[in-house]
Amino acid sequence: MSQWIGTWTAAPMNIWAPDAPLSGFYGQTVREIARISIGGESIVIRLTNEYGKTPIHLDLVNLAYAAERGGIEFLTNLPIFFGGSRSVTIAPGSSVLSDPIDMKTRAFSRLAVSYYSQGFIPVETHHFEAQQTAYISVPGDFTGSGEMIVQQTTTSHYLLSGIFVRTAEGARSVVCFGDSITDGYGSSIDADRRWPDILAERLASIEGLEGLSILNQGIGGNRLLNSGRGSRALSRFERDVLSYPAASHVIILIGINDILWPNTVLAPQSEAVGPGEMIAAYRQLLAKARLHGLKTILCTLLPFEGTNPEFPKGGYHTAAKERIRLAVNDFIRSCVDTHAILDFDAITCDPSRPARLRPDFDCGDHIHPNDAGYRAMAEAIDPTFLQ
Repeated sequence: MSQWIGTWTAAPMNIWAPDAPLSGFYGQTVREIARISIGGESIVIRLTNEYGKTPIHLDLVNLAYAAERGGIEFLTNLPIFFGGSRSVTIAPGSSVLSDPIDMKTRAFSRLAVSYYSQGFIPVETHHFEAQQTAYISVPGDFTGSGEMIVQQTTTSHYLLSGIFVRTAEGARSVVCFGDSITDGYGSSIDADRRWPDILAERLASIEGLEGLSILNQGIGGNRLLNSGRGSRALSRFERDVLSYPAASHVIILIGINDILWPNTVLAPQSEAVGPGEMIAAYRQLLAKARLHGLKTILCTLLPFEGTNPEFPKGGYHTAAKERIRLAVNDFIRSCVDTHAILDFDAITCDPSRPARLRPDFDCGDHIHPNDAGYRAMAEAIDPTFLQ
């Protein structure tokens, strides 16, 4: 017996004007790269137009093993069908699933999804900070080409939002739900050094856990209580966690942007929230997970002193904001509604200055870890809890 399970995800998000994303692609081929967590006997991909206002028509979509610098392993290149058709239209506010693709994949395979439209593909939905290069061609159909003439690269995902594999019955997935720190901002581009990536690699070497899928549902700039860069966590939890087949655990690390964004150039003071409101939101996330039978790990918020202190409208880090972070972390450490606690704050803080990241874990902006910091976070997760 076998089952379908998610093996890779990129949570869809709206266009946020300050990111200045690309407006779209006209008559070009876009090639997106994704490293899956577990392999399987066949594949289904999901393409999304969730925040779009107009239909997106694709003439051709192909799947292959990825090669270097935007190339593919040509002999693995396969056409993708949707309801038996090579073309597909993605309606506004929706997504499409491909027909099953007969391709056997190994754990940690790097796959390339290439899509082409003779017309215009507007960028109204994307995943901005992917830490993964996407390749955009000169005008033309390169979906079947081993190499394509690249006009531009970005580090965002666009239409591709999910990859599912058919694998052995009993397989499970762990959803990592959070903001840019789960998304892996500050980690090395194209190196798969986000903490969920490293967790997946750890589990692959542990007997009984080698078939556990890790899904990264982080969105940079995401918040618990206010939408802006992605829908608020309270709204997207059903889509990005509860809708996934065979999910057994969710690791929740989110909330720092609720504290630091207000009264800066990123958000008005009117969007400021206190610890009580944040705690109520955590309890709602935990209640939703519990209702669906998921075990939860709730994580403390990392330190962020020194982050962009010179903003003209106010600082990211202030004494008042630090008090909120400490109050929220006190709640998390004593929370009885979750199955486990993960104290990322204690792991990543500078012992001599606890409001700051350890210098050797700091990517340079004083809020996001570097590769070493993300590795320390992943290695702090007790794998026995995931059994």
